[in-house]
Amino acid sequence: MAARAVIALVSVADVVATELADHLERRGHDVRQARQPWEAESLLAGGGIDVVVVGDSLSQAEGRDLLRRYGGQGGGGQSGGGEHGPDFILICRPADLLDKVLALELGAADVVESPLNVRELAARVGGLLSRRGRGTQELIVLENATVDLRSAIVMHRSGTQEQLSPGQVALLRLFLASPRKVLTRDDIIAAAPAENADAFDRSIDSRIVRLRRKLDTETITTIRGAGYRFDPPRQFAD
Repeated sequence: MAARAVIALVSVADVVATELADHLERRGHDVRQARQPWEAESLLAGGGIDVVVVGDSLSQAEGRDLLRRYGGQGGGGQSGGGEHGPDFILICRPADLLDKVLALELGAADVVESPLNVRELAARVGGLLSRRGRGTQELIVLENATVDLRSAIVMHRSGTQEQLSPGQVALLRLFLASPRKVLTRDDIIAAAPAENADAFDRSIDSRIVRLRRKLDTETITTIRGAGYRFDPPRQFAD
């Protein structure tokens, strides 16, 4: 049996950490917490961490320092993921735009603003684990929402949730299986038929529009006269 993925919560507010740990542990992950910077140093230096979530109670400078020394794209690469260190998710306050940019430039996998939706944050952690080969590939992180394909739920950054229909799940799976490939209407009808008999011509356009709107995404592009293409966001990049 593969070892459980390990997630470190560093200086995450107690109310968030408790709920987040519950979500992650119910998905079969091992959660470790460090409330103080010196505890984080000891935890990360020991290695074996897959994802680090840094809370906004830690100063942005301290968070970036941990990212620089232990992050997957930083110079040290001292923990987890073979030659690479853990992926970092930093929680920042909405006003900290410069800190957000600096964190991303240093290689943070994601930066989320507080207040946040804990379930969505758990899903984003799951998405990073999938990239590392430690997840189920059932959590899809898009620009403004995270999709749990298993439960067919779209979790928006605003905290709201929407249910995907079986046809929409099939359509999304088709795009995910064919990134950057133009799919014709015939491809879609064959692989992801509509939930009723009206599956031709402009009804395909309507299905795409409804799916885009529900996912709040621009990753599904209409290629005039040819079909539709899914261009994966940064989280899908190798």
